[in-house]
Amino acid sequence: MIATFAGAEETGAQVAQATESEVTEPIAELTEEVVPVFVSEEVIQELPEEATQEFTGNLPQADSLRDLVAAMPATGELSDEMRCLAGAVYFESRGEPLAGQLAVAQVVINRSESSRFPESYCGVVYQRAQFSFVRGGSMPRIKTGSDAWKRATAIARIAHQGLWDSEAQDSLYFHATYVKPRWASRMTRRAAIKTHIFYR
Repeated sequence: MIATFAGAEETGAQVAQATESEVTEPIAELTEEVVPVFVSEEVIQELPEEATQEFTGNLPQADSLRDLVAAMPATGELSDEMRCLAGAVYFESRGEPLAGQLAVAQVVINRSESSRFPESYCGVVYQRAQFSFVRGGSMPRIKTGSDAWKRATAIARIAHQGLWDSEAQDSLYFHATYVKPRWASRMTRRAAIKTHIFYR
């Protein structure tokens, strides 16, 4: 099964489409609107131990996702795995509400835990023809001093640590609300968050 994700950065417009045998269109050149493409194939790739060691102290707690994001420490360098997860959130959903950003992170995590996809966050993000913002095996430059990146890293840590339940639950795919992909009718809908619908 092939799933295609399309995302716009600040607008938050994204699309995920799946067909059973082909990618419907070639990936366009990278512009401000990026179009990630998901392809399912078996890859054996273990999650490095460093990705599981992001926190050494007490985990923050809060009554809302917004408060939890604000409480997350922004110290030290991210591991490669966490940078991949945060990068997917940043490029795919930084214009979405926090719940939508968390849902995108959850999709990456769910894929890393599924036997149908690579077994690490970077494996999911860098898998061939997955996210079109990944070019030549690397991501575009990230404005690491921006509030959007700070939120993306906080969301990635929250999702990785399981500190807040995502409405996306066990979703592996999503698409924008303004399209009706053929594959959606064969999936189980998990959530609709602003401009995206998430499916298992």
